[in-house]
Amino acid sequence: QVQLEESGGGLVQAGGSLRLSCAASGRTFSSYAMGWFRQVPGKERELVAAISWSAAVAYYADSVKGRFTISRDNAKNTVYLQMNTLKPEDTAVYYCAASNIWPVARSRSNYWGQGTQVTVSS
Repeated sequence: QVQLEESGGGLVQAGGSLRLSCAASGRTFSSYAMGWFRQVPGKERELVAAISWSAAVAYYADSVKGRFTISRDNAKNTVYLQMNTLKPEDTAVYYCAASNIWPVARSRSNYWGQGTQVTVSS
């Protein structure tokens, strides 16, 4: 069992930066691939970025490539999402998820956090 808790969301102006954190409970964090998803009302939850167990492989959606960076610290049971050059269209609730399967996908993610709101003003 893994419990996930996101933090770091908030309100930022376009062009600004935020860093999201997702702290995981349990001693098996390093055995899970981790993903960051986002969702806006009326739309499906979409995968933004994912990172493999040892951080050797990362995936980014085209919409965030070059602006967002995912990383993890297995010693701290934490995964991060550094978001730079934010745009109004990045506004969403951001969720972290743990998956024991790579590549990470919404349908194959085993555990989810409660989400953190990111709002980017124009």
